[in-house]
Amino acid sequence: MENALKNRVAVIGVGCTKFGELYEMSAEQLICDAAFEALADAGVEPQRIEAAWVGTQISQLAGDVLGDALQLHDIPITRVQNYCASGMDAFRGACLAVAAGMYDVALAVGFEKMRDGGYHRPARIHPVIDQGERAPHVFALAANRYFKRYGASKATLAKVAQKNHHHGTLSPKAHLRMEVSEEQVMKAPLIYSPLGLFDCCPTTDGAAAVVVCRADEARQFRSDPIYVKGIGLAVASGQPYYKPSFDYLSFPATQRAVASAYEQAGVTAKDIDFAEVHDCFTITEIINYEDLGFCARGEGGRFVEDGRAALGGELPVNPSGGLKSFGHPIGATGVRMIYELTHQLQGRAGDRQVKNAELGLAHNLGGPGAVSCVSILGSCL
Repeated sequence: MENALKNRVAVIGVGCTKFGELYEMSAEQLICDAAFEALADAGVEPQRIEAAWVGTQISQLAGDVLGDALQLHDIPITRVQNYCASGMDAFRGACLAVAAGMYDVALAVGFEKMRDGGYHRPARIHPVIDQGERAPHVFALAANRYFKRYGASKATLAKVAQKNHHHGTLSPKAHLRMEVSEEQVMKAPLIYSPLGLFDCCPTTDGAAAVVVCRADEARQFRSDPIYVKGIGLAVASGQPYYKPSFDYLSFPATQRAVASAYEQAGVTAKDIDFAEVHDCFTITEIINYEDLGFCARGEGGRFVEDGRAALGGELPVNPSGGLKSFGHPIGATGVRMIYELTHQLQGRAGDRQVKNAELGLAHNLGGPGAVSCVSILGSCL
């Protein structure tokens, strides 16, 4: 297919709030903190923004919350609600509009207030299966199936938690900045067997923002812009676990989204230097390794056990600490991943810096499992 996106859009500014239990901050305050940090990072005045996209899943606020909070009036603002991919899909919308030549400079923001925001169960459509269904339930089924098929164990999951919590201690804006031991993970209270407390990401408040522009104008704003190589979005038919054929060992939406992103970027999994993936649960990260092509089917457990996904390893995954450390304010997560990729590719990640990072991948999975978005960014044209 003709590539209408690769190297046509650049990230010139990123911002992110501290993630956590931010009871004292409103959604508007979170949006302002993230967006103004991104604008300052880009050296762009708010008046330069020609269009904006805002990702949120559970907030009742529409696009005007962005316009009022940032005083961005009389420009197009689009609200994006697409499960856990809401934020990255907002980023995708901004990138596609700039690549199409509609705008020169655009803004994408993702936010969520989950600690005190009246979080409720999303509407589902199945009259039987959905009754009592929750994300821990679905991913616990995946863990048990994975254990039986590939011989992994709860100790394998603990390696993901240990790795990501360690990485999180190196991220000043993470919600949970604490080491955990294998014993802590193994003995933690069960949420839904075999998933315990430290196998699940926390419920969190936060916001993140990205400023994008035409790639040929990017160096007017900064000397080290980051270039969008590809963004894939895929929606599976309904919730995948509705289907009797679903085996809980992979997520078709991820496979389709990453195939599209790789094709757009003209790369393969072997070219990726590091990744931020959707580790809402420890088992999810392991399945993601395989769906994204980082290792063969059934080898995800060994991939983390052997240290290949750790900082300093073959392919660092979630050097930020991932959702396990940052938490998952749904609309913010995908944009926060773009923030992390940008800092890594610009050599601004501090103690968690991935050496020689030139090509990064960010991945969201939501629904659970019905939708996935994958972005690939690079430091060079």
